[in-house]
Amino acid sequence: MTSTGLSKDARTPAKRTVLISGASIAGPALAYWLHRSGCAVTVVEKAGALRAGGYPIDIRGTAIEVVRRMGILPRLRDAHIDSRRCTFLDADGGEVASLSPSAVAGGVEGQDLEVRRGDLAASLYALVRDDVEFLFGDSIDTLDQYGQGIDVTFRSGQRRTFDLVVGADGTHSQTRETLFGPEEQFHRYLGYCFAIFTMPNTFGLSREVMMWNTPGKAAALYAVGDDDELHAFLNFHQPEPPLDALRNPDAQRDLVATVFAGAGWEVPRMVGALREADDLFFDTAGQIRMPHWSSGRVALVGDAAYAPSFLTGQGSSLALVGAYMLADAVASHRDHTAAFAAYEHGVREFVAMNQALVDTGGATLFPTTAEALERRNTRLRGLVALPSAPARPAHSALTLPAFAPVP
Repeated sequence: MTSTGLSKDARTPAKRTVLISGASIAGPALAYWLHRSGCAVTVVEKAGALRAGGYPIDIRGTAIEVVRRMGILPRLRDAHIDSRRCTFLDADGGEVASLSPSAVAGGVEGQDLEVRRGDLAASLYALVRDDVEFLFGDSIDTLDQYGQGIDVTFRSGQRRTFDLVVGADGTHSQTRETLFGPEEQFHRYLGYCFAIFTMPNTFGLSREVMMWNTPGKAAALYAVGDDDELHAFLNFHQPEPPLDALRNPDAQRDLVATVFAGAGWEVPRMVGALREADDLFFDTAGQIRMPHWSSGRVALVGDAAYAPSFLTGQGSSLALVGAYMLADAVASHRDHTAAFAAYEHGVREFVAMNQALVDTGGATLFPTTAEALERRNTRLRGLVALPSAPARPAHSALTLPAFAPVP
């Protein structure tokens, strides 16, 4: 276990102590706002260090205002990928349509951002690393709530007591499972599986996306700049989630290879690269839907509470907005029950609107029948003549409160 940041001895006893599980997006963002409100914050992360790199993610609508208030908007604008073109291909690799990414995704060109996940994580970490205690290479083992706090035992054997605990540990949250039960109770499977990995850019691609489709299958190559490396994406329809493969990388590779056997374009090369990739990320497309996001002194934020799935393009934005609203509620209410109730009241409708985008958003890019694929292609050809698509209402559906002063 590696500890960075403040030691326990640096805490002021009067401060409310908060443990956050997860150091990706929601965790460090929440840590920033909680520290600003006067809390003593500890972040525990099972990985041994901050995770660099990663696939591109979007920051849109209300989340742009959050990062502006954090002071990192200029840095993120500098890191903006600024993809210039998205080209759709048919089964034989012929061009269907080529248009601007904003026209496809429905974002606001010139306002919304797309950055590498690692760039956003690094920007958030840089904000808080000197003010917040980070415990890398460790995780929560047990939580024991009592009247005045929570006794936490870590996997390392360390034991600590906190006033509040927040699970920001992703779609497959261990914090959520510990407090609320198995993931299956809250996971809404959306009928797709996907694999993301990197491979050499031997195609000469620059700042662009190329996506191949046949019914129920998609393959994409994403060049985030002029790098010699591409993000590769293989997505396919699967009526039932392949539970046996979710924790077995070899089974994942075999499943993808079987599904894409005989596919055209550059898919065989992609499957070959998948076999050799050491950064494969495989998962199902799904959402987390829960009736409540807290239990006692423990709350959830980001994907742990309300993952919208990559099909909405809103996961990182929800994480940033949710972190802001949770911290504001904690700062506004000394009583944690009232704070968590205010957090849910303030964010739930926004979350529901964004999760509903799956029905009209990214899922429409991956039709499962020949008829639906032709309808999608017809729409794409029609978009070519349009300057850009209007912003999705949910992107700007929440007005952020001025951050509450320390109570």
